[in-house]
Amino acid sequence: MPIIKAAKKYMRVTKRKTLKNNKIKGQFKSAIKNTKTALTKGEIDKAQEYLKKSIQALDKAVQKKVLTKNGAARMKSRLNKQVKTLATAKK
Repeated sequence: MPIIKAAKKYMRVTKRKTLKNNKIKGQFKSAIKNTKTALTKGEIDKAQEYLKKSIQALDKAVQKKVLTKNGAARMKSRLNKQVKTLATAKK
């Protein structure tokens, strides 16, 4: 345990930030998971709907500095690619 007052404050701040970051991570991870489950079931409409929610959640995570801009762009690109390939395969 820290002895110095500033170190104690840093622990409190870190704990608070960790809780906030985990909440945001959970939101975009669950959105991505919903998209992937819709893809595996072959539900194109739901997958596209969940894709929009995933993109919003990823953008919000970037805005809150939980994810990097490039990391979120990579995730969005991969999800979009998967949804598009499923949509073209079903046609």
